[in-house]
Amino acid sequence: MSEYSIPLSVPTLQGNEWKYVKKCIDAEWISSAGEYVCLFEQKIAEYTGAKFAIACVNGTSALQVSLRLAGVLSDHEVIVPTLTFIAPVNAIAYNGAHPIFMDADEFYNIDVKKTIEFIKNETVFKSGFTFNKKTNRRISAIICVHVFGNATWLDELVQLCYERNIPIVEDAAESMGTRYIKGEHSGKHTGTVGLLGCLSFNGNKIITTGGGGMILTDDKELANKAHYLTTQAKDDPVQYVHHEIGYNFRLTNIQAALGVAQLEQLPKFLKRKKQIHRQYVEALESIDGLTIAPVPDYADNNHWMNLLHIDKVVYCADRQVIMACLEANGIQTRPVWALSHLQKPYKECQRYKIERANELVEKSLCLPSSPSLDKSKIKILVDNLRLEAKIV
Repeated sequence: MSEYSIPLSVPTLQGNEWKYVKKCIDAEWISSAGEYVCLFEQKIAEYTGAKFAIACVNGTSALQVSLRLAGVLSDHEVIVPTLTFIAPVNAIAYNGAHPIFMDADEFYNIDVKKTIEFIKNETVFKSGFTFNKKTNRRISAIICVHVFGNATWLDELVQLCYERNIPIVEDAAESMGTRYIKGEHSGKHTGTVGLLGCLSFNGNKIITTGGGGMILTDDKELANKAHYLTTQAKDDPVQYVHHEIGYNFRLTNIQAALGVAQLEQLPKFLKRKKQIHRQYVEALESIDGLTIAPVPDYADNNHWMNLLHIDKVVYCADRQVIMACLEANGIQTRPVWALSHLQKPYKECQRYKIERANELVEKSLCLPSSPSLDKSKIKILVDNLRLEAKIV
């Protein structure tokens, strides 16, 4: 139970969750083997359109393994946005590689234009690989994060990365249910455009397994290798023979059972998320200086998280003041993550023309967006914002 009367993002567990979990307990299949793990993988693959889905213990482990599968080795470099949760950046470090940080676009995603500019002007293609002119290190992957459920526009970047042999790994942790409706990838689910894609089922995501992740790919060989690596790289599970270093990254049957039940309710969650977004947009039209952040028109958005844009000159209060006001009234909000290139472990890493990301952090606030959020609670939140405007 949340300590807030209006929490930021909590799960809705009103389907077959207990029924499926009880079945696991009754059958005594509760660990990383059991029918629900395979069933969850199958259903996620069917829903997203990926040929293969491999369940992992969390989204970060899915990213770590995906980078390894993409060919990222020690002392390589990986391009990544600075405006992201820290998980994809840490996954780069787990593989012994170095991040190169990129700016954000208007939708909080990686600035594709600047990324293309960087690849064309600051790297060289030789012997079949792309190398950073400044460091002479090989750039062996790029992570595109679909931030807050907003799909990254990938058409031009996919073509350039193909020419430069830079595999794209998609971090679709927050974008379950988001599909492209325009461009070369129209109809595709986020996470199925690049070589590999990663989902997260953490407790705050649009569907949850309590913790958990998924690797998506259309490459059978990579899928087999992902399953092999995430189950301790067992070459002979009876004789305990291991030819490679693997990981204990397999999702449990109980968690997968939750996931199957949650996936059954996803259409309902997505419908409610769209309603919440629309209600926020309409409710804030009467308050000068406050708007809901725009979403791309080239995708059908899952609206996982609604972002408040604050013009502090017009509204006369910044995000810290607004957060404190709402907190005092039992309403949970949060700022956008601190930029990754400013984090202590990564301050010495290369960054490229980071400008808009700083502005987005300063003017943005994440608003409550749980599927269970009803219109009356949105009214309470907006009334608090309206009152604060009058006080200021």
